Amino acid sequence: MIDFLYSIDLAVFYFFNHTISVGFLDKFFGFITNVNNWYIVYVILIYISYKYGGKRGKIAAVLTIFLILVSDQFGASFLKPLIHRLRPCNALTDVLTPLGCTGSFSFPSNHALNNFAAAVFFYRLFPKLKTALFVVASLIAISRVYLGLHYPSDIVGGALIGAGIGYLFSILALKIDEFLNRKTRIKESE
Repeated sequence: MIDFLYSIDLAVFYFFNHTISVGFLDKFFGFITNVNNWYIVYVILIYISYKYGGKRGKIAAVLTIFLILVSDQFGASFLKPLIHRLRPCNALTDVLTPLGCTGSFSFPSNHALNNFAAAVFFYRLFPKLKTALFVVASLIAISRVYLGLHYPSDIVGGALIGAGIGYLFSILALKIDEFLNRKTRIKESE
C-alpha cells in the first residue's frame, strides 16, 4: 500500500515538475514561492484588518502574528526533524530545480502549512475573502512541487495541518470577539 501511495505521489510530482515545466512558470512560481513576497502581503493584510476590520480585524491582526509563529515553528522545528523526509531534489536524480535545492527536510511543506493556516483563519473571520485566500495558498503550495522542493504529499500534509491550526486560532479569535461584544453590550446597558 505504501508503495502504491508513493507511486501516486511521484506521478503527481513529475507532472508538475516535468510535464508542465516551462520558462514563464519558472519565473511565476519562483516569485510566489519567495517568502519575502508573501510576507509583504501578510503585512498589508494585517494592516487592512487592523485599520478597517473593526474589533474583529484588530483581533485578527494580533492573532495572525502568533498564528504564523506557531504554524511555522510546529512544522520547521518539530515535524520536519521528527519525520526526516528528504526533499525530492535531494532524493531523486532527475528533479528540475529552477531555484536550486535546500538541505532541509521535506515533510511538511511549511509554505503550505503557513499559508493554509492563514487562509482558514482569515476565511473564518472574513468569509468574503474565501476565494482569494485559498487560490493564493494553493498557488504557493503548488509552487513547491513545481520547483522540485516538495512532494505533493508534503503539500497536502502541510495544508491539512495548517488548516487545523488556522481553524483553532479562528475559534480563539471568534471567542475573543464574542467576549468583547458581550462586554460592550453589558457596559452599554448600564
